[in-house]
Amino acid sequence: MPEISVVVPMHNELDNLPSTVDRIASLLNDTGRAFEIIAVDDGSTDSTRSRLDSMSQTEHRLRVVTYPKNRGRGYALRRGFEAARGSLIVTIDADLSYDPTHILGMLAILDENPEVDFVVGSPYTKGGTTNNVPKLRLLISRWGNRVLGLAMPGGLSTVTGILRAYRREVLEVLDLESNDKALHLEIVSKAIAAGFTPAEMPANLTGRQRGKSKFYFKATVISHLIFSFYEKPILLFGLIGALIMGLGLGAGVHLIYLWQTEALNPSRPLVSLTVILMVAGLQVVLFGFLGSQIVQIRRELFRTQKTVKLAMNAIIKHDNRPMAPVSKTTADPVPLPERELIDR
Repeated sequence: MPEISVVVPMHNELDNLPSTVDRIASLLNDTGRAFEIIAVDDGSTDSTRSRLDSMSQTEHRLRVVTYPKNRGRGYALRRGFEAARGSLIVTIDADLSYDPTHILGMLAILDENPEVDFVVGSPYTKGGTTNNVPKLRLLISRWGNRVLGLAMPGGLSTVTGILRAYRREVLEVLDLESNDKALHLEIVSKAIAAGFTPAEMPANLTGRQRGKSKFYFKATVISHLIFSFYEKPILLFGLIGALIMGLGLGAGVHLIYLWQTEALNPSRPLVSLTVILMVAGLQVVLFGFLGSQIVQIRRELFRTQKTVKLAMNAIIKHDNRPMAPVSKTTADPVPLPERELIDR
């Protein structure tokens, strides 16, 4: 059984295929640790699938997961997680925007820090860099991660990147649902809520050299905003409520001015409008506070779910232990050691 599983989602990545698999395999082969590379063909329309099948005939550590329809990166990763057999699971892009040497760095952090449950590679933390990344994409990514980082606990600089390494139990406990790139956000959010400990490693992000980029401006911005408001509702409701209350406060200041200049007419709707704005703004802020309490309850549920699933996994592993061998002469069970009898 492999110790390390590297999951690589692919969609029309024929140009990158040989070098990607060869570089990852060569790098991990030098470590002397058992590994597997799980290439997930996400409904490619070029020859990616046939090339993967051909390569798997000569590279026995390459396992191919494929399906006919393009379902999105999140779905591809989830299929890869299901197929992974290693106790450590790594994810990386097929175009190697992050150099495979980062895999060794993330594995080293997990090896040296047993309290860390998953590692995130980040070009935006101290020591991280970017090279040849389109300016618009870099701007959206950097500021999007900054906003999302404020919305999420954990203090991570990058929550949207694919370069990560997980201990197996992290992915076994989480119920993942996203089919697109929002899966990266979902994993971080649920993992931290469940009580798993993250670590961040500086990484170098390089612009794609071959193949077509899968970055979509509108979809990325919308999904990031929705997720940040979902994660911290007070950001949305607090901002809107403060804006409404600000308008009410401005109207109130104008009322005071009219009163001081003896130009105030109580029959005008400005008085009612001021009261309505102040009350409505306060209510919106309270909605944000209520939403934040619901988020806290959701996080408590994730922690409970983690405890239950870990306990169930421990019971399953205990029940699947090999039974005591049977004596060939008497057909009676061989006596178990005293400690084993106590456990049973």
